Amino acid sequence: MGDILYVQQCNWQEVESSAKPVLVDFWAEWCPPCRMLAPTFEKLAANYGYEISFAKVNVDELPEVACQYGIRSIPTLLLLRDGQVLEELVGARPYQDLARILDRHLTATAKSAEKSPPRVARLVN
Repeated sequence: MGDILYVQQCNWQEVESSAKPVLVDFWAEWCPPCRMLAPTFEKLAANYGYEISFAKVNVDELPEVACQYGIRSIPTLLLLRDGQVLEELVGARPYQDLARILDRHLTATAKSAEKSPPRVARLVN
């Protein structure tokens, strides 16, 4: 809970294939707004890590991943599930704004799970 995955090429597939939502921070060391967002991202990871995974992608180290998702400005946060973008946020945002967005997605996910009929396993003799 609260762990942040620092993505390298070898573990990007783990992020892309995650059935659990993943909030990905596209950042760079030289970017002041990225450094400003870092404590907020860490606080989100600490508070939401049980429901959402958190990952950071340094765009200087993995430009191909940034290009794949059309990242043109940093910091950019993408909320992904199964490699699909659920939400894109550009620029540093306050904790309350990001928490509200995460809560909205978690609520929507919970509601869709409630609407799904329960799966029943059939035993065939």
